[in-house]
Order: sequence, then C-alpha cells, then structure tokens
Amino acid sequence: MTALLPTRKDEAWRYADMAGVARAWPVAPEVIDVAAGEALARLIETDTTPGGASIRHFAIHIAAGGSLTFHILNAGGGYGRVALDVTLDAGAHFELGGVIIAAGEQVLEIVTTVTHAGPGATSNQIIRCVAGGTATATYLGKVAVTRAGQKTDAAQSFKALLLDRGATANAKPELEIFADDVKCAHGATVGELDATALFYLESRGIPPVAARTLLTRAFLSDALASIADDATREAAEARVTAALEPRL
Repeated sequence: MTALLPTRKDEAWRYADMAGVARAWPVAPEVIDVAAGEALARLIETDTTPGGASIRHFAIHIAAGGSLTFHILNAGGGYGRVALDVTLDAGAHFELGGVIIAAGEQVLEIVTTVTHAGPGATSNQIIRCVAGGTATATYLGKVAVTRAGQKTDAAQSFKALLLDRGATANAKPELEIFADDVKCAHGATVGELDATALFYLESRGIPPVAARTLLTRAFLSDALASIADDATREAAEARVTAALEPRL
C-alpha cells in the first residue's frame, strides 16, 4: 500500500515545498544498523539536478557502545529534504554535521528525530545554514529521551546566515524527556554576515565576493569539523566552496 502524501498539517512538513514532495514521493527508508561497539561514518549529498526534487529518509539504529558520524551536504535541486530517525542503545553515540546552502527559490530541509532508548547514550547535532534569494532553509530537530535513557548527554546547535532579505531560515529544536538524570541543550540563531569582518577583509584587498566566500565558508566549517578522515573533510570543504561561489 502506497503511503499517503503528507500535508502541511503535519508539523514535520510545515515548511516543505509540497509540489516538490509530490514529485519525490513515495520514499523508501534507507536502513543503517550499527553493531555493538562498531564505529561507522557516512557523508551524503542531496541530488543537485537543477529544479529537481529529492527526499532521503534514513532509519538508523546504533547498538550498545556503537557510534555513527553522519554528515549531510544539502545544496542542490529545487527541493531537497534529508530526514533521520535515529535510535541509540546504551552507551551509543551519534554525531551529526549538516550543511544547508540554499539560493534562488530552493526549499531545503534537514529533519531529525534522535531517540535515546538506553542509558549513557550521547548525541551531538551541528547544523549550519546559508540562505539567499527567496530560498527557504529548515532544520527540525527532536531529541527524545525514554525512561530508560538515564545519563543521556544530548546537544543541538543550529545557526543560519541570511544573505538576502527575501531568504528564510526556520528552526525548531525540540526536547521530549522522560528521564530525570540527563543533560540536554539546544540553541538556534539566525543572522547576517559580520559587516565589520567583511569590511576588514575588503580593506586588505580581498575582492567582495572572495571575502563573502571566506567568511561564509568559515561559518559552515563547524558542521564539517567532526569528519575524522582528512581527505574526506577536504573533499567535503571543496564541495561546499563550489556550492557557495555561484550563490555569493
């Protein structure tokens, strides 16, 4: 039976481009199982076809003592959405670094639900976003701690730069906690490029576009810092730069 097309009445789809959703629907979940004590890393990119629509949904289970480092580069297509449903067993760790680079009329989203189902699990989510034109960039992030999730340590951080007044950044960090011995934190900020820093670089002879690229790339670098492999991180940074330049 085909899953019903979602609507904006569902909070998880409130900011979505429903025409784009219809083009990409239905979506089959991609399953990632991390075995007990295993450490995995993944880096994924959305479809970059101009005007295309892409939805990827990952169902992730990290067994006791396992860890997953997951990075997202969401920069292409007309509509791009990456959704993660993560379940952590005892002592497991989940690390997420997400980059959204939106321009024109793009609608790009990262949506996460991280469930701490066992004690002593940890998670850290860092999302950095740049939006220009009339684009819409969205991060919806939920951390759910079950009654068994004592000693949870979870953090979410979302920061967005708006390059044009017509751009929009939406953020909804959310905590649902049923345990009483936890440490959970979240934060969200939306702003513009630092005019003083931009002026400083330009006064040193750096062209405006290059100055904007340097500052924006530095802003996004937080989300890529947890890539352990140097070659992979450098390749990801190069793709971020390539995605930024035509937007600046």
